[in-house]
Amino acid sequence: MYISRSQFKRIRHLLPKPRGSRRISHYRLLNALAYMASNGCKWRALPTRFGPWHTIYMRLYRWAHSGVLVEVLAHLQQDRLSQWCVQALSLDSTIVKVHPDGCGARKKTVHKP
Repeated sequence: MYISRSQFKRIRHLLPKPRGSRRISHYRLLNALAYMASNGCKWRALPTRFGPWHTIYMRLYRWAHSGVLVEVLAHLQQDRLSQWCVQALSLDSTIVKVHPDGCGARKKTVHKP
């Protein structure tokens, strides 16, 4: 599920002007996002044909926080150019605290002489 050149031309006006040196085109960046969404890979496992993973990550991070990414995805769905639905669910068990008695820890006893 990649974005074609004709689809990209229809959303190009929504994308911000590039900052600094532009090593990765917006077209390649959106296709990297499509690859990540369809394959569920880690950032470092992104194929090199898309460019450096950290560059892609940072640009998508900026777009997500500025609202550009939501606007682009909404425009793609509104015009029925794509059926993307990006959802995230994260559960981190390190935030769940268990009382020491609940995990089989030895009880502290006071020995009186």
